[in-house]
Amino acid sequence: MTAELAPDGRFRCPWSEGSQLYRDYHDLEWGQPLHGDHAMFERLCLEAFQSGLAWITILRKRPAFRIAFAGFSIERVAAFDDADVARLLADTGIVRNRAKVEAAIANARVAQRLDIGLDELIWSFAPDPRPRPRTLADVPATSPESVALAKELKRRGFRFVGPTTAYALMQATGMVDDHLADCWV
Repeated sequence: MTAELAPDGRFRCPWSEGSQLYRDYHDLEWGQPLHGDHAMFERLCLEAFQSGLAWITILRKRPAFRIAFAGFSIERVAAFDDADVARLLADTGIVRNRAKVEAAIANARVAQRLDIGLDELIWSFAPDPRPRPRTLADVPATSPESVALAKELKRRGFRFVGPTTAYALMQATGMVDDHLADCWV
């Protein structure tokens, strides 16, 4: 499937046309280079929470996630305790999965102890630029770089960071450009 002509006259990746929320995410965020430890931590958490769910679910809940997880401040989330876990598991505005909630807190603690910033660590696995895919069938679920990133994150103690989640993180943060070749973005 190639990019589709949208009602506004622009060609977009077909997955973005399901809702205005998807379209805005596609046009303004997805595939745009993102930097900063807290910004990268947010995306890492959201990609982990998305595992097994539709991304639109995460986009709809993102404002509540930001409130529940203290703006994804690594230091604040690292300080969360059992009472915070209970608070998060009772929060209907977010995905209430104990393993994912506990992983987000554990990941903040790991990120806090890194010898380099989380942003620098993740971007160190950015692949060389490559041509944009022509069709959705040309978009991989993983790459050698995402496998290596997941392995390194796990080695350092991060959880819920398999190769597919790592590749989605790379796409979301602009490390790879998987907008289709004829997409306007």
